[in-house]
Amino acid sequence: QVQLVESGGGLVQAGGSLRLSCAASGRTFSTITMGWFRQAPGKEREFVAAINWSGGSSDYADSVKGRFTISRDTAKNTVYLQMNSLKPEDTGVYYCASRRYQATRRSNEYDYWGQGTQVTVSS
Repeated sequence: QVQLVESGGGLVQAGGSLRLSCAASGRTFSTITMGWFRQAPGKEREFVAAINWSGGSSDYADSVKGRFTISRDTAKNTVYLQMNSLKPEDTGVYYCASRRYQATRRSNEYDYWGQGTQVTVSS
């Protein structure tokens, strides 16, 4: 089992920044990929970014490319999502997830999930 706990969400004005954190505990040695997803009210959960835990290679959704940066601190078992130039359409609950295989954008292929943290961007 892997436990994931997100933090760092909040309310911010358009154009502002937030940094989300996801602390992992438990059987983290089995983790290959960490991902961030988000879900807006009435919409399906969508892929935001993913990172390879050992090598650091990353992938981003087109909607956030150039504005968001995913990174990880292996010593702290923590993954981050730096979000800059935020837009109202970035509003939603942001979830951290992990899987034991290579990165994918499909949410149903992730093994463990955090409880989510709310991000609200006002216009």
